[in-house]
Amino acid sequence: MTNVYFVRHAHSVYTRDEHERPLSEKGFSDAKKVTTLLKNEEIDIVVSSPYKRAIQTVKGTAQTINKEVEVVDNFKERTLTIVPVENFTQAIKKVWEDEYFAWEGGESNVAAQQRGVEALYHILEKYKGKNIVIGTHGNIMVLIMNFFSKQYDYTFWQNLDMPDIYKLTFDGKELRNVERVWN
Repeated sequence: MTNVYFVRHAHSVYTRDEHERPLSEKGFSDAKKVTTLLKNEEIDIVVSSPYKRAIQTVKGTAQTINKEVEVVDNFKERTLTIVPVENFTQAIKKVWEDEYFAWEGGESNVAAQQRGVEALYHILEKYKGKNIVIGTHGNIMVLIMNFFSKQYDYTFWQNLDMPDIYKLTFDGKELRNVERVWN
């Protein structure tokens, strides 16, 4: 079995630069809690989205096991749109209501999900039988989970914490179990 610990990043300070948005003070405090929670999980490898807030959330876990964070571009957050939206809630709800719909320059749920699942399959193959932490983002994490079970939907995404941790257990590419680790 391969265990994947999806870690949704901790609270960040809003900036227009998606890639460089850092954790807030609360985010850094919660990232320490993530490290503590994962300390007893016998983690073998730490992977992350290229976004700073995701890396900062899982960096402590990587340091604990004396490894570098392996950056995987396809675990980055889904691109909603390249133009400012008046109402984020309505914009995000629309893409969840129609999985093929994409805002200008953005990714549909289907496109983002395909990107995320391909990245996950690559990691499952590369690190078969290992315990893997993946630092990522709420939407892309839930879209990946949704590929395996439709119960992981818009409502599930709305109820995520920041940070949040879900342990997914795989037998090859088959999802066997999902357990929430964050409390």
